[in-house]
Amino acid sequence: MGATSLDEIKALQRNPANIRNLCILAHVDHGKTTLADCLVASDGIISSRLAGKLRYLDSREDEQIRGITMKSSAISLHYSTGDQEYLLNLIDSPGHVDFSSEVSTAVRLCDGAIIVVDAVEGVCPQTQVVLRQAWLENIRPVLVINKMDRLIIELKLTSLEAYTHLQKILEQVNAVTGALFTSKVLEERAEKVKEEVDRGKDLSGDQVYDWSTGLEEADDSHLYFSPDQGNVVFASAIDGWGFSIQHFACIYSQRMGIRSEVLLKTLWGDFYLNAKTKRIMKGAQAKGKKPLFVQLVLDNIWTLYDAVVARRDEEKVKKVVTSLGITVMTRDLRHSDPKVLLHAICSQWLPVSRAVLSMVCEKLPSPLEMTAERVEKLMSIGTRRFDSLPEKTQELKTAFLQCSSGTNAPVIIFVSKMFAVDTKALPQNRHRPLNLEEIAQRREVARQRHAEKMTAGSLEGALLSDRTPAGAKTISLTLKDSKPEEEEELKEVFIAFARIYSGMVKKGQRVFVLGPKYDPAQGLSLLPERCSAFDCVPEVPHLSCCTMENLYLLMGRELEELEEIPAGNVLGIGGLEECVLKTATLSASLACPPFSPLNFEAAPIVRVAVEPKHPNDMPKLVRGMRLLNQADPCAQVLIQETGEHVLVTAGEVHLQRCLDDLRERFANIQISVSKPIIPFRETVVRPPKVDMVNEELSKQQKVAVIHQVREEPSHDRSSESQHVDPDGLVTLTTPNRLSTVCVRAIPLPQEVTVLLEKSSELIRTLELINLSLREGKTMDINLRTLEAIAELKQHLEILLQGRKWRNAVERIWAFGPRRYGPNILLNSIKDYNRVSVWQCLKGRHSSESAGAPASPLRDFDNSIVSGFQLATLSGPMCEEPLMGVCFSVERWDVQSLAFSQHPDALKEDSVSHEAFGFSSHGNCVDLTAERNPAEQRTDASSAYCYGPVSGQLIASMKEACRQAFQAQPQRLMAAMYTCEIMATAEVLGRVYGVLGKREGRVLHEEMKEGTDMFIITAILPVAESFGFTDEIRKRTSGLASPQLVFSHWEVISSDPYWVPTTEEEYLHFGAKADSVNQALKYVNAVRRRKGLYVEEKLVEHAEKQRTLSKNK
Repeated sequence: MGATSLDEIKALQRNPANIRNLCILAHVDHGKTTLADCLVASDGIISSRLAGKLRYLDSREDEQIRGITMKSSAISLHYSTGDQEYLLNLIDSPGHVDFSSEVSTAVRLCDGAIIVVDAVEGVCPQTQVVLRQAWLENIRPVLVINKMDRLIIELKLTSLEAYTHLQKILEQVNAVTGALFTSKVLEERAEKVKEEVDRGKDLSGDQVYDWSTGLEEADDSHLYFSPDQGNVVFASAIDGWGFSIQHFACIYSQRMGIRSEVLLKTLWGDFYLNAKTKRIMKGAQAKGKKPLFVQLVLDNIWTLYDAVVARRDEEKVKKVVTSLGITVMTRDLRHSDPKVLLHAICSQWLPVSRAVLSMVCEKLPSPLEMTAERVEKLMSIGTRRFDSLPEKTQELKTAFLQCSSGTNAPVIIFVSKMFAVDTKALPQNRHRPLNLEEIAQRREVARQRHAEKMTAGSLEGALLSDRTPAGAKTISLTLKDSKPEEEEELKEVFIAFARIYSGMVKKGQRVFVLGPKYDPAQGLSLLPERCSAFDCVPEVPHLSCCTMENLYLLMGRELEELEEIPAGNVLGIGGLEECVLKTATLSASLACPPFSPLNFEAAPIVRVAVEPKHPNDMPKLVRGMRLLNQADPCAQVLIQETGEHVLVTAGEVHLQRCLDDLRERFANIQISVSKPIIPFRETVVRPPKVDMVNEELSKQQKVAVIHQVREEPSHDRSSESQHVDPDGLVTLTTPNRLSTVCVRAIPLPQEVTVLLEKSSELIRTLELINLSLREGKTMDINLRTLEAIAELKQHLEILLQGRKWRNAVERIWAFGPRRYGPNILLNSIKDYNRVSVWQCLKGRHSSESAGAPASPLRDFDNSIVSGFQLATLSGPMCEEPLMGVCFSVERWDVQSLAFSQHPDALKEDSVSHEAFGFSSHGNCVDLTAERNPAEQRTDASSAYCYGPVSGQLIASMKEACRQAFQAQPQRLMAAMYTCEIMATAEVLGRVYGVLGKREGRVLHEEMKEGTDMFIITAILPVAESFGFTDEIRKRTSGLASPQLVFSHWEVISSDPYWVPTTEEEYLHFGAKADSVNQALKYVNAVRRRKGLYVEEKLVEHAEKQRTLSKNK
């Protein structure tokens, strides 16, 4: 525990006004963990000499080897300043983009954040990401500009140049914050205007709105980082020093006789000290004077570095030490490494821990200062507004704001992640030191046992020698062998990483576990008012109970067991592994809603198939995968239709960590890992206007190019059941000749595809609403959800313009695959009016009443949709999902024979349909009974839609969609990474070489002002990204470091089935055209992996080529 005892921390936990929950956020390698070491050392937990070298909060072996943080770790620190004592719950988070999900889990539990920025590199991609995450969670940030020593030693800047450079860094950080603030204000302004329109205010006429009025009215003074506000610290954590403006203002106010308030305002800015008048004047830059910050602060630090590191001037060092009034040990003065002496001086003169912790205590809020806006945001899940929640739920807002630990305060806890801990690391299993009495007692017991053993051995030695001890040995061996298996099962236990927002949490307390879809209104209606988790609770959807078996104080690598913990603290909870998968909301109140989900910046994209090397280890692998899924916030574990166990991760480093955990911790078996499963999408494009050598194609040549691959197979098919028009219209008849479908595939505009992909959750909600309306269920739809759906429809209408898209949005039949994908099924059938997918916007019954009488086609409507869903789920190229394709059904005929045949079967089917179709939905039974006879007759005819006609129609629709897709120019879509590379000018060419080799494309590059670093922004296919980071580092000798984040899907321009058709193409590429086709290479690789047929040439009988000279 170090200098602070457990009892002191328990006492501090009861005063929420002096608690600070904070996390450290930064780009990778900007010095988060080194800074955390300095803060931990200030509490006496580790030696100050080891700060920065030990990396105390990086407890994993691979973290120490790689030198990067891979998980969020928490530690509680005690800090006293003046007469105030504070408890700081510090969470160190990763900076690598692959582990940004860990940042999300840390940010949710905190009220403030320390943003660390490298003084040389400035604002990097991940710095922007963490600033956005802090903004989304409504937590207050403070800034630490770290690695100031690099400006002196590496860049060799003068103090004046360094001041200019620091100003630019502050501008960069504030620009990011300003952009987030501006977007928020403009959104609020737009909502306000919309509300005024809805209220019926007269907005017509010449009234002009200036959108900047909202920005002028909003107060943004507290948002920005400025040293004179006290929310910026300049530091070098590795050398142990850091300072804020306040520290130097206090020093110089005593020496110069100037009030500290004046110095606070003038130490940072365009001010200088007039030597003659001894007054602070404005306009340092215009008059060519040194700013006050350079003259009074930076010059002193630059002088110290010059004396200690550059010149190693012993006399000057002694003068500095004497003038500062500090004592340095002789061994530090004589040490061969000047950095040791520098650390010894700076850590006493300007200790970084004091500067950072005092800023944290002054500027970051306590749990009592949580804003009402943040509480409402946490309690409003999905599209539900806070106002629409039940009254009792809204009353809980007071409990959040009060952060009370009283007996009447409801217990509210949020679990942000589950993490695995070795059972030996638990406090109850840890070996504690014995006192002298216990040692003497154990020694006496051991002596007695030894004496008894010797006596028994001498008396019964002969008797035991006659007996065979094989049985005893066998038993002992069996026991010994069985123990490791039991231990293996209990080797890892899960602890919940959580924060208490209200109430006093006690060991052994029972609480409700609220699932993400739990509705407090439903819970309050189904259960009695005073119901608690200790009562026998009937089944309520998405609600369960659990017991908090153990409570832990998180101390970095160690855990301390506690009996009770009050509100406002971060804690670990044991015994929840059976109830909580990754995140959960725990509460003693049924009125509490589940918290809004975490904001994950990086989506998992890298997939591998995992299998055990020995088949009998499969149960262990399944168990290990389940544990890994629970232990990692971002990893996903899937079982594919083929039976493969697939692991989905955020990137290459994350994948390696997950596989290591699976091998060594969770499964403890040898595993085989496939090559990464790269996701692709299939799409169609408009017919090309030019050929491969940029020659313009005539109309006949275009048709030849489009249909060149399909001419031969088309002769084999029966022309009676299938017909493909030259313009791409496919007509297909079912095998029983009772139905005919005509389908055309049309490429969707790129903007529409992007919109549909972004709105997938909203489309899924729309589909659930439509399903409820079709089943006749009453569903309370939130107004905001309806507004979002109406906005989506409006956007689609704006984007789908032109003759061929006329009235297309109203005619949308379905989205796919899985009913919410980026593909559209369009109803272009004449005189077939079906229920619109936008029926929820028009009212529940308006669309059906306004439409024409029920068409016989309506009975088989679902069959067409099912065929479309199957077709979009796996395309014809390599069985990958389709993207950006619109299938327009232009004609659909169903013969009357399909309805008239087998009337008896129709009756039976209708009865069985009524019996089974509605038994699972109890609330729909009454609705069915009240229907009129005409509707029941319609149901009788629709009952046959589950018969053989329907099955053949599904298969035919799927085949028609596939044929229509193949009738258009097909293309493959690749997943793309955005790649941010920081490199020096010397290695720029090598970086470009690696990018070019891997099909990458540079978007832009810019030079960072004041440094020799270039920032290159490129896009790189995910398929080519494996090993990219290592290759870049090898080729550039570690001088370039890329960050890969999934960005978008991009069409590969080359046609996978291209063959030369025009004369120019034959001349340019030859008759074989056997140059590398990148798209075909990807298609064949996917088909080979899936076990599909791959058309490729294999050399079976090769002959060695002989030259004429050899034959002589």
